[in-house]
Amino acid sequence: MLKGFKDFLMRGNVIDLAVAVIIGTAFTAIVTALVEKFINPLIAALGGADSPGLTTTLVEGNDKAVIDWGGIIGAVINFAVIAAIVYFLIVLPVQKIQERRRRGQEPGPAEPTDVELLAEIRDLLMQQQGRHQR
Repeated sequence: MLKGFKDFLMRGNVIDLAVAVIIGTAFTAIVTALVEKFINPLIAALGGADSPGLTTTLVEGNDKAVIDWGGIIGAVINFAVIAAIVYFLIVLPVQKIQERRRRGQEPGPAEPTDVELLAEIRDLLMQQQGRHQR
């Protein structure tokens, strides 16, 4: 059972999909930060605001007209850290395993032998005959 699970995980498309989901989630944080902390304040620049921290106030007195550079930089750093972790803990080890398999150092997923396939067909036929005889 564990070998089958390992073979499932070692298929390239499963790893690629997992990486895409993780990177997509991290990238969502960047997009959300840019929209909430940069685009929305530009649109709200018709008013004014004053905010402490790493911000730029576009219009005094309007809380929505503040660009929060700290939030944007934090989201970019968050994305870079998540991408690095995913790369070094998931992508790189899987690439190494696949490279070893190509060189023949580690066997790939086992294909069923002819005998195993024939035994499976025999068992299925016996099972079907048992149902029809009842």
